[in-house]
Amino acid sequence: MTTAVEVKKREKGRIIEEISLPDGVTASVSGRAVMLKGPKGETSRNITAANLTVKVSGNKIIIEAGSDSKKEKKLVESMRAHIVNMLRGVTEGHVYKMKVCFTHFPITVTVSGNQLLVKNFLGEKTPRKVDLPANIKVKVEGADITLESSDKEVAGKTAAAIEQATKRANFDRRVFGDGIYIT
Repeated sequence: MTTAVEVKKREKGRIIEEISLPDGVTASVSGRAVMLKGPKGETSRNITAANLTVKVSGNKIIIEAGSDSKKEKKLVESMRAHIVNMLRGVTEGHVYKMKVCFTHFPITVTVSGNQLLVKNFLGEKTPRKVDLPANIKVKVEGADITLESSDKEVAGKTAAAIEQATKRANFDRRVFGDGIYIT
């Protein structure tokens, strides 16, 4: 991603990582939560590591660790990766594409309110339902489903929930290919 520039520093036994914010993105830190707002939406993440501090200075996000041990370096790099994913989400968005596959019974997928309904899966009379979070956009076009969100975890978890809703236990998916799959 070309919008975030990372600079690593070591000062007096500390690790400091700086991430530049692209144009149109604002960041704020309140307590242990980092929040980003951009053209594609907003996202936030809690900092669970007690020995990390995250600050916003001008148009940069600064991640600091108290020491320069291997464990601290791993924590800083993980937090940097999460923040870069958040930046990508609020500027470009995260997109998951799914495909509806069936052989005998035609599956119908519709979105009503905050639920995705899978009708006629294997000839079932009751539709299978998947609850959709508020910050995700779902588009159904024929046999293709597109999920878009500014939060990578929300998009991934929703795609996994849709795939799990049509999973059949103890059946080989290479032979019994009916379902909705991430492509």
